[in-house]
Amino acid sequence: MNQEQASAPFRPEAGKFPPPEKAKAYDGQLMFVDHANRRGSIRVTGGELMHSTAPQPFAMLPYGIVRHHGAPADLRDIPLGTMMHGRFYLPPDPKLSSVPVVTQPSVTRPAENHAILLEDEPSFCLREGKVWKLKEVTLKGGMQGMIIAHREAKTGGEGKEVECQMSIDAATRLWRGREQLGLADLIAEGIWPADGKKGLDGQDVYLGLTWKPDGNWTRRTGNRLHISDIWLDVNAMQRASLRQTEAHRELIRCRWMPAYVDAVEYGKFGEATVTATLFGGMDPSLYADFKKGINGQFAASEFNLKHAYGTVTETLVANSGPILDVMKQEKDVPLGSSGIQIKIKVTQIIEGARPGRIIRIRPMNWPDDAVPREEYTEGHLDERFPSPDTMPKFGPIRLN
Repeated sequence: MNQEQASAPFRPEAGKFPPPEKAKAYDGQLMFVDHANRRGSIRVTGGELMHSTAPQPFAMLPYGIVRHHGAPADLRDIPLGTMMHGRFYLPPDPKLSSVPVVTQPSVTRPAENHAILLEDEPSFCLREGKVWKLKEVTLKGGMQGMIIAHREAKTGGEGKEVECQMSIDAATRLWRGREQLGLADLIAEGIWPADGKKGLDGQDVYLGLTWKPDGNWTRRTGNRLHISDIWLDVNAMQRASLRQTEAHRELIRCRWMPAYVDAVEYGKFGEATVTATLFGGMDPSLYADFKKGINGQFAASEFNLKHAYGTVTETLVANSGPILDVMKQEKDVPLGSSGIQIKIKVTQIIEGARPGRIIRIRPMNWPDDAVPREEYTEGHLDERFPSPDTMPKFGPIRLN
């Protein structure tokens, strides 16, 4: 495969996990979230000034992974304004896309707008084995200032990136062990100066990044990043990851694990054995709950992972039965997949459990709670509320 073929836009197929090398990588600022429909808008970084770049709609693929603070997350967990790294593909089916299809792409309006991975700066660094090295801080009046830093591999060696000058202010949060601090705390301890400059000797940290207007729209500073959070040590970062992991784990337990139906073996009088692959990116303890010999339950789901029904609880329209086997793929697990297949036998198969379709599945010891109205379709398979027309369209306003 040559470089041109590897970089060509790629359209995923239903029921298959796409090759990671075919994804287009770009980053930007999260500006809008419709968590129930797993979509939003991102201000893509590029040649334009950030203040004049229109946010572009994106949607998560059903197996798309969101990570926040180095842990599994949902779109609802990410604060607006956060700078995100992502990997994207073309819409699998343009006719059913929940966001506008881009027909005239540009640097800040790419045609690839369906994400398989969306992660904040700490998650990106933790996955890539990188840290930020602080070189110098300059403060003015103890309320605002600048930090010069660069990103490089935690183990050192090659891979040092270009130095960045980023702003900080009184709202910047600093995390040290179990403490949450502000600029005033470091100044009071004599670690940073209230006014002036101090070298930081390449201190290893993790950064949370955003962008905010600074009153200067020149090309030199208009795209300068702002630091929202600084994790000063590994313990602080691990605590943030643990809190996020716990929040997401409880969310999945209540909404059930999403999965692709791989195969259905039909028996007599509606009986069937369903083989499904669990989606990836979840906390390992969730996968560990699926065990051979216990009872499980699954129900139909949609491309955006909404439950197909949910007026009362999913149990009313779900299939239940024993888990016959749990199979684990140890090598070459594609991004988006857990590599774990579940084989479950049911006495009467539902229409939504056909090969290539999406289901949500649970061990019977997970909760069976009614989900909020916006998270199920009431059985209308063509419902995509809100429609793509509700996404913002930027351009001149014409008055009749």
